[in-house]
Amino acid sequence: MGEFLPVNSGKETAKRAPWWKRHIILLAIVAAIALLLIDAFIIEPDNVQVNHYVVHGNVQSPLKIADLSDLHTRGMGRPERKVLDVLAREKPDVILITGDTIADPYGTYQECMTVYKRLSELNPPMGVWFVHGNWENLEPVRHERQFYHDAGINLLVNQNHELRPDVWLVGLDDAVSGRPNLAEAMRGVPANAYTIAMFHAPIFFVATAGKVNLVFAGHTHGGQVRIPFVKPFWLPFGSGPFLEGWYEEKNSRMYVNRGVGMSDIPVRFLCRPEVAFVNLEP
Repeated sequence: MGEFLPVNSGKETAKRAPWWKRHIILLAIVAAIALLLIDAFIIEPDNVQVNHYVVHGNVQSPLKIADLSDLHTRGMGRPERKVLDVLAREKPDVILITGDTIADPYGTYQECMTVYKRLSELNPPMGVWFVHGNWENLEPVRHERQFYHDAGINLLVNQNHELRPDVWLVGLDDAVSGRPNLAEAMRGVPANAYTIAMFHAPIFFVATAGKVNLVFAGHTHGGQVRIPFVKPFWLPFGSGPFLEGWYEEKNSRMYVNRGVGMSDIPVRFLCRPEVAFVNLEP
């Protein structure tokens, strides 16, 4: 019998591509998402940015200020160690902390104490100063004054302190969770002194502009997750129109710090944690 042969249509049978080639776009998307998640949850939260600024004012000699905010600490982790290393290297004259050192909502003051003691051991000549954030007011520590004294931290609640004769520090309670009183806090400050105010929620800048020279605030975390050309998805109540960096009104300047820690979810994206140094010069 004759042999039956397949009819040749003139077209080569297409060879099936490997599965990964057929899904290469999908794989690229998955890989990109994985890299973004690694950056947001692991790399960026530990990648503390160090910012330096110079501000000129009516002062007799230079003053180097370290500005910290929103540590939300769970003890001595990598970000805290990096911040301490930076502070030890920079040797500021004074360290200012604008609230929310305790982690929300399950942090402990013992974890805060660990970090505070390491900060105080740096021995900046003019001390380490702290004001309430919303979490210190919502979850107050017992025997507060004694706690901060034992930690080597100076607490200011609607009070002021002379850093040196020409520079005074004013610390205010948080505008969102507390009762800031600017008149009380300013009582006794010489009229010709260069006045630095510190508080947590930047919305209070509206009340202090024109009455102090320089302000440090935090609270916003810089938005914590930032997408280019898109407004931040989340900002806490009390942020007002302020996000991060410098603002000026009525000859007063305010710096809003992005903070070191995180709130609600442990993620940062295009919004690195920071420690800022402001050199105040004549």
